[in-house]
Amino acid sequence: MKGTYILVMELEKDSSIIIGKKGIMIFEKGWYCYIGSALNGLEQRIKRHMRSDKKTHWHIDYFLKKVVVKDIFIKESMEKQECKVAKDFSKRFTGISHFGCSDCICQSHLFYEKNGEFLDLIKDLGFISFSI
Repeated sequence: MKGTYILVMELEKDSSIIIGKKGIMIFEKGWYCYIGSALNGLEQRIKRHMRSDKKTHWHIDYFLKKVVVKDIFIKESMEKQECKVAKDFSKRFTGISHFGCSDCICQSHLFYEKNGEFLDLIKDLGFISFSI
């Protein structure tokens, strides 16, 4: 399966997290959505994110050590759509500057919302719930 995924996560307290070469970043307590894509195995990519015994490679790998993943959503596609989805999120939510987007021109692929009001947009964009 190929496509785009969204991880919905909760950070239970304000935290300073080391994010690889970005160094220490401050994150507020609340809800976060990370948008990614996998055109060579969507299920495998999500399973990798959910493992705790992995090499930290991407920004999200560092962040996942401190949050609780509450929901996962997917949208099948043969084309990379994460940047389009990130653009839609950036119109409504606060992006974490230059997080998860080192290979594109987006401002962010990680978005914050104090109360987790992401669900309407996720559904409007055609994503469906995914369970491992």
